[in-house]
Amino acid sequence: MEITRRDFIKTSLAASLAAAVPGNLGLHAAGSDMIRIGMIGCGGRATGAAVDCLDAAPGVEVVAMFDLFQDRVDKSLAKLREKHPDKIKVMPDKCFTGFDGYKKVCALPDVNLIVTAAPPGFRPIHLQAAVEAGKHVFMEKPVAVDPAGVRSVIASSELARSKGLAVVAGTQRRHQARYLELMRRIKGGAIGEVVGGQCYWNQGELWVVKKAPEMSDMEWQCRNWLYFTWLSGDHIVEQHVHNIDVMNWAIGALPVKVMAMGGRQVRTAPEYGNIYDHFAVEFEYPEGVRVQSMCRQIPGCADRIEERIVGTRGSAFGYGEIKGPEPWKFEGEEMNPYVQEQADLIASIRKGEPLNEGRRIAESTLCAVMGRMSAYTGRAISWEWAMNNSKLDLTPPKFELGDLPVEPVAVPGVTPLV
Repeated sequence: MEITRRDFIKTSLAASLAAAVPGNLGLHAAGSDMIRIGMIGCGGRATGAAVDCLDAAPGVEVVAMFDLFQDRVDKSLAKLREKHPDKIKVMPDKCFTGFDGYKKVCALPDVNLIVTAAPPGFRPIHLQAAVEAGKHVFMEKPVAVDPAGVRSVIASSELARSKGLAVVAGTQRRHQARYLELMRRIKGGAIGEVVGGQCYWNQGELWVVKKAPEMSDMEWQCRNWLYFTWLSGDHIVEQHVHNIDVMNWAIGALPVKVMAMGGRQVRTAPEYGNIYDHFAVEFEYPEGVRVQSMCRQIPGCADRIEERIVGTRGSAFGYGEIKGPEPWKFEGEEMNPYVQEQADLIASIRKGEPLNEGRRIAESTLCAVMGRMSAYTGRAISWEWAMNNSKLDLTPPKFELGDLPVEPVAVPGVTPLV
């Protein structure tokens, strides 16, 4: 079923405005509805998300933690205790490791909120376990790395809805005052009819982990997860999904077709796994609207992280500005959006009106996945085919700390479209 731009923007903006309720509304005066967090993943982003959640509202504490590796649990726990010593109630028997440790966190009766920011390749199974166990969930973006994972996340999100559980994603722009006001003005006709746009995530390098002699293939790939498609989805999925999600929001629809190109020109050493270092994508939306997307992770080049929405009467920029006959620039105050998204999540739980952003972020994730698939194969891809017919599932044959050969780097025109 094709969703029109007007229908999409009407429903997505209404949901976003509802999510923007200040975080202290609907809370009991003393914060007596205790939110007890179980962490799935203990890396930098997971630790940051837990700190943001603790900052967001009273009556929140961390009671359980899981990561594949003990040293990461220990490092995260030390950081949390440094930031919030009075809110960390994690006992040694509530710290878990190994590939099935997430199930033990979900099984704890005192945990009512899962914060999951393990590598994206694991997020569909982590979300499924959390929802089946009856837990509210905050999950980082992206939420999958392939169409099979996207469909799993949508199914889990619908199950959460039927159970009255919250599912909030790490798309903090959806909770940020400048973006909310910008979208309100776009919907009000400030730039006329939206006809196209551009979005960018161009930056330098990120961290990288070289393989140590004592590491198995699986351990190294999980520690160096940014650089393996089965774990990160490639940087177009892991990072650029933010900007793509904003374009979907502004245009008020999902793309019907994607065509892309990309490559691996600079980051060719073994430690960079099998991902690309640059992409260029054209997203074609209903009614002929087209968006040009670029993302790059190459040092020494121009940086640009931005969204530009083009209308018949002006242009809107994600940082909070409109240029045209009705110029505007955001000059208001806003909470740290990483904290605001957690405040909105907690408020929705305590009000008994749980937010559910699962399908929306799954759909934006699929847009980014389609861009990668098109670039890897050299083929144009339709939304209908990717959502309903693609059999691509990047899950490894088994989860154990042993051998796992690195898949070859994709070659357009050679790598098959699955």
